Amino acid sequence: MRILLAGAAGFIGSHLADRLIADGHYVIGIDNLSTGRMQNIVHLHNNPYFEFRQADITDLPIFRDSINAVLHMGSPASPVDFVRIPIDIIMANSTGTHNLLKLAKEKNARFMFGSTSECYGDPTVCPQPESYHGRVNPIGIRSVYDESKRLGETITMTYYRQYGLDTRIIRIFNTYGPRMAYNDGRVVPNFVTQALKNENITVYGDGSQTRSFCYVTDMVEGIVRLLLAPIREDIHYPVNIGNTNEIKILQLAEKILNATDSTSKIEFYDLPEDDPHRRCPDIKRAMKILGWQPTVKIEEGIHKTVDYFVQLFQLSALK
Repeated sequence: MRILLAGAAGFIGSHLADRLIADGHYVIGIDNLSTGRMQNIVHLHNNPYFEFRQADITDLPIFRDSINAVLHMGSPASPVDFVRIPIDIIMANSTGTHNLLKLAKEKNARFMFGSTSECYGDPTVCPQPESYHGRVNPIGIRSVYDESKRLGETITMTYYRQYGLDTRIIRIFNTYGPRMAYNDGRVVPNFVTQALKNENITVYGDGSQTRSFCYVTDMVEGIVRLLLAPIREDIHYPVNIGNTNEIKILQLAEKILNATDSTSKIEFYDLPEDDPHRRCPDIKRAMKILGWQPTVKIEEGIHKTVDYFVQLFQLSALK
């Protein structure tokens, strides 16, 4: 297949490019590099199954060649970006989604929207099934991401209903692993960076809020399975992909301290606005229609992530 991958230089996007190419697909990667990094895909630059265009999905260039699938992973996703580039996030998930859907329709290509567990907001149901409509503050700081992703799902489903386009929606839960930026603003790179530098670990609230962390290779496996799954009546509706091992943020900090042999102390700060108290996926649907479930235990994933950051900091010190 010839696959257009928006967000190809991002954390998950670059791993997806690797996997799709390894499976024999041709990948046309696009990224405006607002949060994606060229170092994530530099190893692909001479690969005959990969081409890269620096482009913004809100102002999509013309693609004259055939495309069999369009995969939309092109949105900033870090909490620090909710304040730094809020309009960019809104536009990527609204106008950007619409542009990519129009391209998919023009090319008669399959379309997948990379949505998020943030659609559930601060949930009153745990674990969260796809049927749960969420509890989101539409005017809060996080709403630029939460609500634009929800709108992206709406646009995607509208193209399915109105035009019969083959669409899929994946709701991505917390994902971690190599190629995350050290200044990403998400909890795993924050904790790992602080621990390696023996700085205080910043825990917001009392650390009792929970998340479930999916290692990036498990996430990529789920995304690829959904992208390539044959058409069936219910394939167009959202699918949760994430790890069901729900742990407290304070427990995560302790695991990272152990993995790094750090002397860091834990320091507590006020909980940010609308920060979810619990986040854990119900993955029965993914298990049923994709035969997917995560396999990487969090201890193993943390060690691999720590190893990546150790190498990253060593390389930085040499420059």
